[in-house]
Amino acid sequence: MSHTVTEFDSRAFRRALGNFATGVTVVTAATPDGQKTGVTANSFNSVSLEPPLILWSIDKRSGSCAVFEQASHFAVNILAADQMDTSNHFARPGEDKFAGVHATTGLGGAPLLPDTAACFQCESYQTVDGGDHWILIGKVVAFEDSGRAPLVYHQGSYAVVMPHSRFPARKDNEPAAIERLKSRFKDNLYYLMTQAVRAYQADYAPLQLSTGLRTSEARMLMVLQETPKLCRAELLREVNMPEVEVDNAAAILQRKGLVQFGDDCYSITAAGEAQAETLWALSRQEQEKMFGDFSQQELDTFRKVLTQLAAR
Repeated sequence: MSHTVTEFDSRAFRRALGNFATGVTVVTAATPDGQKTGVTANSFNSVSLEPPLILWSIDKRSGSCAVFEQASHFAVNILAADQMDTSNHFARPGEDKFAGVHATTGLGGAPLLPDTAACFQCESYQTVDGGDHWILIGKVVAFEDSGRAPLVYHQGSYAVVMPHSRFPARKDNEPAAIERLKSRFKDNLYYLMTQAVRAYQADYAPLQLSTGLRTSEARMLMVLQETPKLCRAELLREVNMPEVEVDNAAAILQRKGLVQFGDDCYSITAAGEAQAETLWALSRQEQEKMFGDFSQQELDTFRKVLTQLAAR
């Protein structure tokens, strides 16, 4: 460290705290008579596994304090990477923050937001005085993990989770994957293909998930950009996924305003077009990284083999 500060300036202190990257949550609750509230908070943290306890803090001046004081439960909705608008919405003061917001009802009436990275439903456990904030500790009684990449907050700006450039690093004495293959597997083309796809996905999957979309949702959006209007049967054939996955992904993409449904067909919206372009850019970036060392002739041959195999 270049220097130590002992005289506190609140703005400088806040800026220094911003060096600690956090996730972004919307914490929701309801009073017994049905008054609901939701606040954006990045002070969420785990406390204990036995019992399962978490905490977050709220400014004592917040108009939502009264609701959390009366509520028997609250829910911590961990926002996904594409939910910046949701974060901004609940960060602003408002009379009815849930007007126009799709939410289901959780334990104690706490609203649960859709398509989040995770959600923890908590019994109100303890409130601790923490200076100009109340520290609310909750006992987790139910939770959901959707596997979405989370929204991150760092130095006053939103960010996304990306794989570190040094991970996963291979140890010096660890043989490369191809060197570990036994001689019989070296001649098995199917095995080599699955290993190659696994290696490719290890880098690409985190990039794609950083957009806030799961693989099924990303694939559907990219297909609809190439063929802007597809009926359900056509979409099922093009994306090559189970029906239940297609229906779930379509419902989520419609809620996000990326896809619309009409005349028994799905079509992509302007927002969906922009999101699809981001997905294609990530795809091209990964492809250039993985295949950059091969000649054009080698790539043409490889593409021909894959195309013919896929057509069978």
